Amino acid sequence: MEEKLKALKEQALPAISAAGDLTELEEIRLSVLGKKGQLTNVLRQMGSLPPEERPLMGKLANEVRDALEAALAERRRDLVREEQRQKLAQEKVDVTLPGRRPPRGTIHPLSHVRRRIEDIFLGMGYTIEEGPEIETDYYNFVALNLPKHHPARDMQDTFYIDEETVLRTHTSPVQVRTMEKMRPAPLKMICPGKVYRKDDDATHSPMFLQVEGLVIDKGITLADLKGTLLLFAQQMFGPEQEIRLRPSFFPFTEPSAEVDILCTACGGQGCRMCGETGWLEILGAGMVHPQVLKMSGYDPAEVSGFAFGMGIDRVAMLVYGITDIRHLYQNDLRTLKQFQGGLS
Repeated sequence: MEEKLKALKEQALPAISAAGDLTELEEIRLSVLGKKGQLTNVLRQMGSLPPEERPLMGKLANEVRDALEAALAERRRDLVREEQRQKLAQEKVDVTLPGRRPPRGTIHPLSHVRRRIEDIFLGMGYTIEEGPEIETDYYNFVALNLPKHHPARDMQDTFYIDEETVLRTHTSPVQVRTMEKMRPAPLKMICPGKVYRKDDDATHSPMFLQVEGLVIDKGITLADLKGTLLLFAQQMFGPEQEIRLRPSFFPFTEPSAEVDILCTACGGQGCRMCGETGWLEILGAGMVHPQVLKMSGYDPAEVSGFAFGMGIDRVAMLVYGITDIRHLYQNDLRTLKQFQGGLS
């Protein structure tokens, strides 16, 4: 048995050293040290030895196993290093080549327009206010002169969460909250943000962006409102722009008006886009209703104010010549890449 162990060691060590790759080395390990390997077969003969020889043979067998395992480990390290060296040689990188620039992200066209609107009104001395998108029925309707079961609520089909909670249908609730927070006058603010209505067609979206403005002070008149909106239109669409006010109805303003600008496609000459009228509706506005002032803690005999609201999406469609509002929300890169330059 001693001769078999020594012979096994003498045969296995050269074979291990000569192994050309990890697969061949694993085959040698299994043939020598595996459950059915040569060393196991030799050890099975241990029971036939005289009792006094077994300790010596056991010690020798352990020495042979240790020597073979050490040789296998060393050869495995050598083969792994060689594989890595060859792989690096094949996959080396030419560091002198120019790098690949990742594609640049850009600002969404709606964000461009929103920032432009904010800049214009900040330049007029307005502040920017924000409020919750999940709003109470009181702030969304009641405080704006729209009590329960008021027929004007039908103009704003609404996403209700429960009887007293709603996804806001306009950013006017922010105006009410700001009026309550910043008494007394003067107050001069805009409130841009997301609003929600049950609309879905080429010119309406169930979620869209709106910006509303509010001014409250002593002696505010309709002329102040018209001058403010004219200045906004000229800075947004060009110095030659004009506006007109048409009588309308909103529950929270009195008197109320729809505001038109000269058609951005034909410059007021009349075309298919403006229905041959030369004008395009852009926003609603009016003088703050006395009841709205009272509910927010203001005295209509002391102060007055005006309010206006416009869809940022609508402004973006006019600025960029987009005919379908859904293009702004489908995240189609072919569309969005056309607006990488932003606003001039």
